[in-house]
Amino acid sequence: MDQFRIAVPDSELDDLRDRLRRARWPRQLPGDGWSRGVPVDYLWMLADRWLDFDWRTWEARLNAFPQFTTRIDEQLIHFLHVRSPEPDALPLVLTHGWPGSIAEFLPVLGPLTDPAAYGDDPRVAFHVVAPSVPGHGFSVPLESGWDHRRIARAWAELMAALGYDRYGAQGGDTGSVVSPWLGVLDPEHVIGVHLNGGLAFPDVLPADLPHLTEVERARLAAAEQLRAVGTGYAELQGTRPQTVSFGLSDSPIGQLAWIVEKFWEWTDPARPLPEDAVDVEHLLVDASIYWFTNTSGTSANLYYEGRAEPPHPKSAVPTGVAVFPTDPAIRRVLDRRHDITHWSEFTRGGHFAALEAPDLLVADIREFFRR
Repeated sequence: MDQFRIAVPDSELDDLRDRLRRARWPRQLPGDGWSRGVPVDYLWMLADRWLDFDWRTWEARLNAFPQFTTRIDEQLIHFLHVRSPEPDALPLVLTHGWPGSIAEFLPVLGPLTDPAAYGDDPRVAFHVVAPSVPGHGFSVPLESGWDHRRIARAWAELMAALGYDRYGAQGGDTGSVVSPWLGVLDPEHVIGVHLNGGLAFPDVLPADLPHLTEVERARLAAAEQLRAVGTGYAELQGTRPQTVSFGLSDSPIGQLAWIVEKFWEWTDPARPLPEDAVDVEHLLVDASIYWFTNTSGTSANLYYEGRAEPPHPKSAVPTGVAVFPTDPAIRRVLDRRHDITHWSEFTRGGHFAALEAPDLLVADIREFFRR
């Protein structure tokens, strides 16, 4: 394993600003809002903020945590490895999703690894391993065949290489698929799996319908609405990821719009705009990572690989689920795929829980693994 530090060349920063200044903006139908996608005036505001964005400050924040690279199954894997000062801390592998990155975990790394410093019980501390998913961030380049199952196998090998014989797994979005696979593939070492932010359409059976609560019916209706109007990105990334990548790799405005739309659609529905749910700087650091690493196409390939991937068999590993607004989670459906021993529902937060409600997510992870 090699130590790693993020160091974006000044020339890349200059190129980004030059492209932002020279952007060619599209026309928009009057009074259209968000119904056809990201409004031009909204993205114009974000692009202006991006011009003044201090990448070096965030680069330093990320570099404040130990980072490494290694090769697993011939793939370069980049990861944060933040050890707790508590010697008996439980190792925990965190898996981000798309359009996320390791920067998503910045608000939770301190509370998870050093709870005493935040006034909490030091007995619920974790040694955190947070890899960049292959094809995302600094885990590039990428070969074909990297689906969720293969990523889980790589995580098991990574945790073994780090000397962790007993560990937990946590994840949202992509992580909500990889983490259960990890429990299936490495049950001798994975003591528990904690999930949030699943986007899979609930596999409701006709026999389930009479038993659904009013809240669950609302979640099902929201999932049906999302499937009707909010999955175009997934169809494109799942069928033609290379074609999509040309525009996203050449235009930071295009890349920003592609990412921000998901923050608008998946964040807390009580927050009208993305920056109401997630700090604008977090949005921009996320977009910057995708831009500087040129991973629009390689990250999209996970959608392509996932289309042919079978669902994971039911895991015998204890599983905890944290349900935030926008999560289409129905317990009787998820019970068929997981050994659920912990279930929490929250009225604040959304799909990007580590950014939107880090206090709730950290508390729920601790509560689950405390058992």
